[in-house]
Amino acid sequence: MKNILIIGAGKSSSSLIKFLIDKSDAENLRILIGDLSTKNATKIINNHKNAKAIIFDVFNEQQRETEIEKSDLVISMLPARFHLEVAKSCIKFKKHLVTASYISKEIKALDKAAKENGLVFMNEIGLDPGLDHMSAMQILDRIREKNAKMLLFESFCGGLVAPESDTNLWNYKFTWNPRNVVLAGQGGAAMFIQESTYKYIPYHKLFRRTEFLKVDNQKFEAYANRDSLKYRSVYGLDEIPTMYRGTIRKVGFSRAWNIFVQLGMTDDSYTIENSENMSYRDFVNLFLAYSPSDSVELKLRSYLKIDQDDIMWEKLIELDLFNPKKKIEISNATPAQALQKILEDSWTLQENDKDMIVMQHLFGFEIDGKKHQIESSLIVEGENQTYTAMAKTVGLPMAIAALNILNGRIKTPGVQIPISKEVYEPILNELENYGIKFTEKEVPYLGYNPNHVIG
Repeated sequence: MKNILIIGAGKSSSSLIKFLIDKSDAENLRILIGDLSTKNATKIINNHKNAKAIIFDVFNEQQRETEIEKSDLVISMLPARFHLEVAKSCIKFKKHLVTASYISKEIKALDKAAKENGLVFMNEIGLDPGLDHMSAMQILDRIREKNAKMLLFESFCGGLVAPESDTNLWNYKFTWNPRNVVLAGQGGAAMFIQESTYKYIPYHKLFRRTEFLKVDNQKFEAYANRDSLKYRSVYGLDEIPTMYRGTIRKVGFSRAWNIFVQLGMTDDSYTIENSENMSYRDFVNLFLAYSPSDSVELKLRSYLKIDQDDIMWEKLIELDLFNPKKKIEISNATPAQALQKILEDSWTLQENDKDMIVMQHLFGFEIDGKKHQIESSLIVEGENQTYTAMAKTVGLPMAIAALNILNGRIKTPGVQIPISKEVYEPILNELENYGIKFTEKEVPYLGYNPNHVIG
């Protein structure tokens, strides 16, 4: 019997757990799910004989090491900052590890020990990062086999609300961690390269410099990810003239979100005194000039130059931002935490809502003097609030990778991401059975995308 320990049973774990349970008889698996609460895992397990949920504290060293020692492979669904202790225990007891998180320098430092012990430490194997790596590398490797010269690589991904559940003016609801949405783009300038020219977009300009794209005849916009350049060497694209990675939203979202950025509402660096008793209206007023004779609405419209009949104003009204009765109800909240509370009132998915994942890659290349461009796109809709598109596209690649490691189909040891054919080919092939399949077509080569808004 092969023992898998899953640490963390949040919303993104449902499809991961179900996949492994469904395979457990054929693959001779025993699955243990540990979390501070067993509620979510117990619901998904549904009394299956090959799975069990336990209360688990990753910082309880004795419990952590006891359960990891009994396992053959560990899947960590914890926030990235908690992976290190799990990884160290996996080294100690010679166990494989799978995570969906970016490789930290601390995890990278375990590469030598993982290789010495013949361990696969597979990271960045969720959606983004994960599915983006695998789907991109599959096409990049195929292009390189033709001795082509790469000219352009652009990659976009977004977690959105499905069209039938798109019921607000923002065309957006939270489909993953709301905090990450509120803090998106912070921590340094967005960096990319465009026709051999380096571009840097500071945070306060990020949401007004967007690119437009079409996926399956739906129009979207994208703002630049923080660092599009770090994967040049990883993907073997050191000499590429254009490389850009972005986050997808429905058209109009970024312009409206920029209001919060300009006001300072997304700041997470300080706390607000007496925030728990502060109304939504008082919170908005914090960021506006003192003028007791003018209303909060008038001051905001004047400061941001928003007309009363502008759709931007309607979007703010829809969020109930100016309500004097609703309270923040969070002690010592940062502006970002207070804004998150307000947005969750309007953007939380309802029971019958469905989410949607959208991903697109663009590849520009030259063969024998002729330029080509390939467009590869993916849209996945969730089934319900348990088996969401986010849970499918994060959890299924992790689950398939875990099985391939246990069965010896992924053999190369070390701390790694899924960019080798040994890893991505069987995973992408199996994902097609679950409706996760890219549509690929050749389109006219455009080079620099004229839809970039760089002003």
